[in-house]
Amino acid sequence: MSAEKINESTRGVYVISPTPFTDDGALDLASTDGLVDFYLEKRVTGLTILGVLGEAPKLAPDESRQFMTRVLKRIDGRKPVVVGASNPGTDNLVRFAKEAMDAGAAGIMVAPIPGLKTDEQVYAYWAAVLARLGPDVPVCYQDYPQTTTVVTSVPVLHRLIDEFPNLVMLKHEESPGLTKITRMRERSDKGEGRRVSILIGNGGLHLPQELRRGVDGAMTGFAYPEMLVGVCEKFFAGDAEGAEDLFDAYLPILRHEQQLGFGLAVRKEVLRRRGVIASAAIRHPGPKLAARDHQELDELMARLAIRLERLSAGTL
Repeated sequence: MSAEKINESTRGVYVISPTPFTDDGALDLASTDGLVDFYLEKRVTGLTILGVLGEAPKLAPDESRQFMTRVLKRIDGRKPVVVGASNPGTDNLVRFAKEAMDAGAAGIMVAPIPGLKTDEQVYAYWAAVLARLGPDVPVCYQDYPQTTTVVTSVPVLHRLIDEFPNLVMLKHEESPGLTKITRMRERSDKGEGRRVSILIGNGGLHLPQELRRGVDGAMTGFAYPEMLVGVCEKFFAGDAEGAEDLFDAYLPILRHEQQLGFGLAVRKEVLRRRGVIASAAIRHPGPKLAARDHQELDELMARLAIRLERLSAGTL
């Protein structure tokens, strides 16, 4: 069963899912089922799999297919699933993207290949990829220069949006990037170009401000996805201050989890402690938590529990 495809009006929280492994590094498909169930329980709008923090580059092609198939089977069309298809080879990217769509994906996410330096190089790469994918494959553009090293200018994005209707979503992760959101929205608000969905990344570290700038939600990972869902729900219901208060309660542990190159280990450990996955293992190369890291996490999780109690009681 296939869920509705992503489009220009998509909004909400598309949580970036990690890929669970056993302690010895094998795919943990039982934990995959538990992870999907957990996200459904937390009322996410959809899932995004096989992204950077899904350790997609560390998976063999058959493992990527196996994980994708398991997630899509478990979710059974109840929520849309976006599948990461980034690949240094365009033929491989297109082949896997079409496999994903045939299997029931709601769209694909693609990041540009590293090494693109000029606007024309960025445009030429994306024009080729979007044309090859064709009009029936909705695409989310992952704009994450902190890892890809590719800076995508607003004029290039506008040009691609105007020329390729299958580009329906921007995963905005450039940081600092609030002005970029404003520039994107100003153009479409004036009717000077097509409006696309903008979902933000970076763990939601600036989510309240990004919502105020006009984004449609989040496509990111966090060990407490209920925060992302709650903040977006409150904001879209007109309670911007309530959204800020909820966000503030989680901010210390969110900030801790957003340490570049280390945060995935924290996220997986919190998910393990919450009973969602059996192991916090990350494939090599990757960080491991030391004893002091675990103690720090104990402290942060305890403080979060206290802050949530106070928030619920109206005493925070």
